[in-house]
Amino acid sequence: MVETFVQSTEDVVEFLRGQHNQINDMFDDVLHASGSKAREKAFVDLRHLLAVHETAEEMVVHPRARQDIEGGDIIVDARLQEEHDAKEHLSALEAMDIDSQEFLDELTLFKAAVIDHAEREETEEFNRLQRDLEPDDLKRMVSAVRAAQAIAPTRPHPGVESAVLNFAVGPFASMLDRARDAISAALR
Repeated sequence: MVETFVQSTEDVVEFLRGQHNQINDMFDDVLHASGSKAREKAFVDLRHLLAVHETAEEMVVHPRARQDIEGGDIIVDARLQEEHDAKEHLSALEAMDIDSQEFLDELTLFKAAVIDHAEREETEEFNRLQRDLEPDDLKRMVSAVRAAQAIAPTRPHPGVESAVLNFAVGPFASMLDRARDAISAALR
């Protein structure tokens, strides 16, 4: 299982930026893998981190941005649409032959979309949270993000982009995803 805690930090923005950097590096691991097994493992690790990262943002960060950033609803709604699109794209990638050129081409397009999404989050949402919230709030949010990631689904679930749906559906999806992951790992 991929390590999702990139560094010890007391600022949720720095924590999530660190994960954005880790995700970027993991895309390269998939794209430049030396063989089928290595690519499959790198992709599973990437998929896992993307799933838990987005879930935590949807449960912790976006609700806070809606509440504390001027125009937060507009900003968050745009990010949630991007996250929905990313989950659909990631689900489509899961169904592809990992050794095919189609997979590599689609993964390259997906990487560009994810990086663009991360940059928008950082500039439109994270920077403003970091500026407007007290350090104690940013520290508490790190703990909340870590807790959300610990129980988050490990696969994409398009249509589950709100905090409410993540709290309602997330635990069941997580349980099923983690069982599916364990069975898949045992069969490798």
